[in-house]
Amino acid sequence: MTDKLKGLKSGVFTDVSGLSVKKVEALRRDCWKEGVAVEVTKKTLLQKSFKDAGWDVGVKALKGEITLVSSATDDVAPARILKKVSKDITDLKVLGGLFNHEFIDVTRVMQVADLPSKDELLGKLVYVMKSPISGFAQVLNGNLRGLVTALAAIRDAK
Repeated sequence: MTDKLKGLKSGVFTDVSGLSVKKVEALRRDCWKEGVAVEVTKKTLLQKSFKDAGWDVGVKALKGEITLVSSATDDVAPARILKKVSKDITDLKVLGGLFNHEFIDVTRVMQVADLPSKDELLGKLVYVMKSPISGFAQVLNGNLRGLVTALAAIRDAK
């Protein structure tokens, strides 16, 4: 468990007590599709693992049956998936999360869930970088088009 937590980018704590097995399996299935891990462990084991991994997280203060939904590759994926799943599973309680090696509350977890994914951000960056270049190319093309039009008018006049 400690080795998994050392490579952790972000995670979200949920309380799954009171959920049916079907709902928990639906949560696991949705997380698995996105490459996000779902760990149900005892609080004492989780607290010790976090301490050994170098995270300062007060897991003991969280109430209920704790499940850690985490990702080692995408910072936003656990929060985004839980926000989507919590619309279908209304009994699912988000207790807090881990982001940038610190504990965050539920409101900040939902704010993180609204962030675009890394691929979307990279796409927007490429678009912003491409816009001035394509605009410059259009300006140069407009000058050439104007020159060709003027030369064609001179040719037609003669």
